[in-house]
Amino acid sequence: MKLRLPLAALAGLLILTGCPDKKTTETPDAPTAEAKLPPAPVFNADSAYAFTAKQVAFGPRVPNTKAHIATGDWLVAKFKGYGLQVMEQPFEAVTFDGTVIKARNIVARYQPQAARRVAIFAHWDTRPFADNDPTNKNAPMDGASDGASAVAVALEMARVLSLQPDSLAPNVGVDFILFDAEDWGHDSGTQADLKNQLDGAGDSWCLGSQYWAKNLLPANYKAEYGVLFDMVGARGAKFSREALSREKARFAVDKIWNTAAALGYTDYFLFNDSPGIVDDHVYTNQAGIPTVDIIDHLPNNPEQYFPNYHHATTDNMSVIDRATLKAVGQTVLQVLYME
Repeated sequence: MKLRLPLAALAGLLILTGCPDKKTTETPDAPTAEAKLPPAPVFNADSAYAFTAKQVAFGPRVPNTKAHIATGDWLVAKFKGYGLQVMEQPFEAVTFDGTVIKARNIVARYQPQAARRVAIFAHWDTRPFADNDPTNKNAPMDGASDGASAVAVALEMARVLSLQPDSLAPNVGVDFILFDAEDWGHDSGTQADLKNQLDGAGDSWCLGSQYWAKNLLPANYKAEYGVLFDMVGARGAKFSREALSREKARFAVDKIWNTAAALGYTDYFLFNDSPGIVDDHVYTNQAGIPTVDIIDHLPNNPEQYFPNYHHATTDNMSVIDRATLKAVGQTVLQVLYME
C-alpha cells in the first residue's frame, strides 16, 4: 500500500523532496488520567484476522486481474450482507508505466439517514510489484498489512455496527469508502530506472482517491471527519501523528490518540509527531473531509520510514497480528461511540 514518496506536503505543508524529513518528535501531551469512556461494542480481532486472510487468499488484488475482480465482488457482497447501502464507482486510469486499468471505488453506508457522518477510508488494491524486496523486486506481493488489514478492520467495524439494535447505535452515520488503484505509483527510490510517464501530469499514487475527490460519491458528500487506515495489521506496528493529519484534522487526531491511550494502546498509538506523507488522505482532505492517516512506520529511524515488509514479498499473513488489529479497530469504534 502505501505510498511512498516520503513526502509531503500539499496545501500548507512543507513539501519534502527525496526522503521525508524523518525527524520525528515526541511531545509530552499524552493524557495522564484515565478518561471515562461510554460503552462501545467489542471489536473482534479474530474476525478481522479472518477477513485479512480471505483477501490474501484471493491472490494479489492488482487491477485488471481476476483476483482483483473477485475480491471487489466479495467486498460488495459482504457489506450488503451486513445491511449497508452499497454503491460502486467504476473508473479507468492510466498508471505511471502507461498501463490502462479498470478500477472501482466501493462505498458502504451505515445509517445513511443520519445527518452527522464519519468516513472510514482504506485502499483495497495491492501493489503489482514488490519493488522494495531485496531479492525479487518484480515479484507479486500479498499486501497483507498494506491494504488487506485496513479493509479487514473496516469490514469488522461494519459487521459489529450492523449487529447493534437502534438503541445501541452510535450518534453518527458511518461511510466505509474503499479506494482502488492506490498503490500502482512510481517510487523514485526503488524505481529510478523506470520512467514515470505521469511526471508533470499529476500524482502517480492514489488514483482511486483522486478520482473520488473529483467525483464525490455520494454526490456532494460531507463528513465531520475521516479516518484513513493504511498498514494497520502488522505485529508491533507504530502509529505516530502524521503531519498532514495534524495540519488538517488535529481535533480528530487528538480524539483518536487520547482514546487509544484511555484504552491502554499507547504501545501502538505513540504521542510522536511524524513527517507528512502522500497517501489517500491528501485527496480526501482536498475534498473537504478533515482526515487522519493511521499508518505503520518506524518512528525513530532517520534512514528508513517504513517497516521492512513495506512493498516486499514479506508483507504476508506472517506479519499480521490480532493484537494490532484489535488496537486500531477498538480505538476507532470507541471514538464513534463518543460522538
